[in-house]
Amino acid sequence: MLFVPTRPPIEGIIAEIETARRLPRRQRLAIATTVGILLGTLTWCLYAFDFSPQRLWHGLGRLGDVVSFMLPPYIWTTWDEWRGVLGGLGETIAMAFMGTLIGAIVAFPLSFLGARVIVPMPWLRLASRRGFDTLRAVETIILALVFIRAFGLGPLAGVLAIAVSEVGTLAKVYSEAMENTSARPVEGVRAVGAGPLQTIRYAILPQALPVMLSAALYQFESNVRSSTILGIVGAGGIGFLLSDRIRAYHWQEAWSIIFLIVLAVFAIDTASGWLRMRIIDPRPAATP
Repeated sequence: MLFVPTRPPIEGIIAEIETARRLPRRQRLAIATTVGILLGTLTWCLYAFDFSPQRLWHGLGRLGDVVSFMLPPYIWTTWDEWRGVLGGLGETIAMAFMGTLIGAIVAFPLSFLGARVIVPMPWLRLASRRGFDTLRAVETIILALVFIRAFGLGPLAGVLAIAVSEVGTLAKVYSEAMENTSARPVEGVRAVGAGPLQTIRYAILPQALPVMLSAALYQFESNVRSSTILGIVGAGGIGFLLSDRIRAYHWQEAWSIIFLIVLAVFAIDTASGWLRMRIIDPRPAATP
């Protein structure tokens, strides 16, 4: 008599798989509650902000009118006009550079206080990290308004606003870069009798410095855009010229200035991206 092994029906297998994949009741309730809160918040925001398809359609029509006013772009014909615009653009880039540089220099020694691999005291690390968060929590434009009130109009207020904000941002990034370093070089340096300063110099910093420099370059690129906004509130630079043209309804000149800002940001982004790649991986590309 031939023995034929029996197989469970496919319906039973599918039912067992579905049962295994079914989430517990508590987890399903948590997901449903989270989705309900998000949908409720979205609905409230749409109501509170007076969102409606009619208003959106009307706003798009007015936006089209503004764009039509900007075209064709204005082209300056005299060197005096170009000198003023290019001078404002250079002032904006210099403001971003000085603010980033000062912030990076100040943030470098402060970042040691927030790194677990360097400072063993939890209370000191916690106080340092909360100080970084406080500096980072205040928006750059608010700092600019405060410094304009204290030091007057001009790029100095913008430089100080960017520098203070960068201290909080870069100090946090630097401390995290040092914490994420490998422990093997540290153990190797300590095994040959190196002290704390020598361990930092020869084991931690060589691993963290590429990340630190890359972060500083990225922040410089971002601060070029931020310094444009700071110029609108009185910190000088190309933002002041842009705000002046918009207030005077010189939309064609405003579009030309926006186009120059975009070109400058694109050039800086390309250059900083190339430098970041050279810093992170300085080895030359292999030739086929």
